[in-house]
Amino acid sequence: MEITAAYLSGANQPFEVTMLHLDPPKASEVLVRIAATGICASDAHTRSGRIPSPLPCVLGHEGAGVVEAVGENVTHVAVGDHVALSWMPNCGQCRHCVSGRPVLCTAAAPYLLAGTLLDGTTRLHHDSEDVFHYSFLSTFANYTVVPGASAIKIDPGVSLSVAALVGCAIMTGYGAAVNRAQVRPGSSVLVYGAGGVGLSAVMGARLSGAGKIIVIDPVESKRIEALDFGATHIFAPGDDIVDRVKELTDGFGVDYAIDAVGVPAVVGQAFDATVAGGTLVCVGVPAPEARPSFPGPNLVRDEKIVTGSLYGSSRPSTDIPKILDLYRAGLLPLDKMISATYPLNDINKAFDDMAAGRLTRGVLVLDEALAS
Repeated sequence: MEITAAYLSGANQPFEVTMLHLDPPKASEVLVRIAATGICASDAHTRSGRIPSPLPCVLGHEGAGVVEAVGENVTHVAVGDHVALSWMPNCGQCRHCVSGRPVLCTAAAPYLLAGTLLDGTTRLHHDSEDVFHYSFLSTFANYTVVPGASAIKIDPGVSLSVAALVGCAIMTGYGAAVNRAQVRPGSSVLVYGAGGVGLSAVMGARLSGAGKIIVIDPVESKRIEALDFGATHIFAPGDDIVDRVKELTDGFGVDYAIDAVGVPAVVGQAFDATVAGGTLVCVGVPAPEARPSFPGPNLVRDEKIVTGSLYGSSRPSTDIPKILDLYRAGLLPLDKMISATYPLNDINKAFDDMAAGRLTRGVLVLDEALAS
């Protein structure tokens, strides 16, 4: 079938909205009509080459829509179901899947990096040229074929514009606080970055009952916005951040620090701002050559936990519906995340707005009737 997609021919090139050919779903795959898709810093980093990924491709890895067709062996969703898309499918059989950590699935990871679907081939084509997928989803298009495990059935009463964001930003930040850090009631939390992921971590920390939630971001409007999501204190970046954080925490430092930025200097500062025995969760993906460092003696003597969190350390098939249930119950203000919406033809403007810091989350709306 012919689809409309934002085609990226190479690094640092503008998106070209054009017609591509999409093959039908094979066994264990699903064809989805995309209603809405969020734009993420990871898309921008891939476009710039900071995150290596095969090109040409169709980017986009957080989306939601309606099932149009299913391949053989797909029984958990049917035509007409509303789905949020997970960019990390899982096999359910490898060591990590059976131990309850499906985002570390060893069967899926090689194909994610290769830009294909799980059989090692692509469904996208530009004339006679194969076009690579991005994180199995390629949601910057009005239709996409995804692995069956990537299509998570959701309540049809949920806005698909909101559901799209749960597939990456919200899951990543919320899960970093709730699943990986396991924030406890009355504790203190430091969050670096007030973009979509950082604000989702703030929401997760607030829902977990944190007493102090401190947010660091260079953009004043984003710092102020963080207060609406549950932040109790906000600061601009600076060399005095550790001292200021310790002043708020009786001289000890925070119980949990969450880095949603991915810059080595930030990781080091977050480590220093964390109490002995506390936890630092690294969420932002640094450049491949980055080498964060910590003071060796403190790493031993302070017994701090330094850990990563991929995709919110989640179980997408259960966590995505759970988060949307919390949204519908009024406990997570997910709709406030959406700063602006754009038609697909304005994708380059949307990326410019994101680069300029004007967005919490921008959403490309591909089907107005479905997205609302």
